Amino acid sequence: MMVLPGGLPGADHLDADPRIHELLQRLHQKGGFTAAICAAPKVLAGAGLLDGRRATSYPGVLDNMDLPRVDVQLESVVSDERVITSRGPGTAMDFALELIEKLSGRETRDQVEQGLVR
Repeated sequence: MMVLPGGLPGADHLDADPRIHELLQRLHQKGGFTAAICAAPKVLAGAGLLDGRRATSYPGVLDNMDLPRVDVQLESVVSDERVITSRGPGTAMDFALELIEKLSGRETRDQVEQGLVR
């Protein structure tokens, strides 16, 4: 799994680096998970991993890109096969729990969430 942190200008720097796109594409092709939160879903889009997928991001980040094949959602976390996106700082806990579930299963996620007393 490769998880990209949000925020600007960091997401812009990641998106401008072809090595990051190559790593993401290689991981995706091998069946690994890719994930991004806040502004970082733009990096997944730049690598071509959001083509034909449902995704979310910080409001406006994906809307302002020329991405006709991305189905932008308003949910706090969106999982589309092995690509996981989340909206921003307020959704970070839900994002983290989704990552735990994808890597370790629903039972582990439930145990962690119970300990958070949400």
